[in-house]
Amino acid sequence: MEALARVAVMVRAGAAPLWWLGVLAAGIGGFVPGLTGPAIGVYGGAAAAIITAAAVALARRGRYTQRADEALRAPRSVILQDRAVTARAWRTAHRWWLAAAFLVAVAAAFAIPAAPGMVLAGAGAGLWAKAAWIGRLERARDALLWIRTDANSPLAGAYRTTGLAAGDALPGGAKRVPAAKAKTKA
Repeated sequence: MEALARVAVMVRAGAAPLWWLGVLAAGIGGFVPGLTGPAIGVYGGAAAAIITAAAVALARRGRYTQRADEALRAPRSVILQDRAVTARAWRTAHRWWLAAAFLVAVAAAFAIPAAPGMVLAGAGAGLWAKAAWIGRLERARDALLWIRTDANSPLAGAYRTTGLAAGDALPGGAKRVPAAKAKTKA
């Protein structure tokens, strides 16, 4: 029996930790005088964050599209992994990389104040934008994209598809609001 995880959730799982660790590193770096001074660090960091977010969001789109084109329909015998389990597994597997990125961003703030943390936050924003793009791709194809849970990357294996109602996450990896809660909000 095969277990599948959502591609968009795997991409989106890194967005929040990178964003918040980047904001924290930029905040810490803002109090460090640095070699270039705080103004250059903040303005340069803002520009670098925008460029990083765009680069991360646009990177490998062709490969995602190609994998989606080649995706096969998932058989009924598969197990669909919950959104929270997928995100927790990704964060657990990458916790040391996240910690190392945070420490490097804080240490690099002694050269350029705040900028390295802003770049880290830009990478998180880029991953969120990429997950949103995958969600639009899923809506356009009327199918959610899944990958085996033992894949260490969203591009590490063949994709499977299900209908849009499968799983507990919306296209793009956002949390699905239960129907009972949605009705009470209206």
